[in-house]
Amino acid sequence: MSKVNHPPIGLNRLAKYMKNKDGKIAVIVGKVTDDVRMLEVPQLSVCALSFTENARKRILAAGGECLTFDQLALRAPTGSNTVLLRGPKNRKALAHFGHSTSVNNEHTHDGVKPYVRSKGRKFEKARGRRRSRGFKV
Repeated sequence: MSKVNHPPIGLNRLAKYMKNKDGKIAVIVGKVTDDVRMLEVPQLSVCALSFTENARKRILAAGGECLTFDQLALRAPTGSNTVLLRGPKNRKALAHFGHSTSVNNEHTHDGVKPYVRSKGRKFEKARGRRRSRGFKV
């Protein structure tokens, strides 16, 4: 699966989504990251692709558990008592990725933000960016 489709989720958002869901396992196809703004982490059972070091420490310190998908498959083979969650997909990095259209489509690169040093006259404004300069991608 592409990296765009497994966005990270912070502990704060995870705790907010899991409020009033005692005994259920949070399943995240992505990375669980730490949130320093959150002072107390509730007891959570979390299954994710990966955890940051501090997020794992804080979940375990609160009496929760960090599971892999292999462990989840043994514990809940049918997916019962699980909550499937996802992080926000409107990250700043997505502005640079391009759209999910085909490569042959002329609008694939419309609105894609280039990684440029500056927005001046000399930076990515010539061939390949404007029709008046030969061609536009």
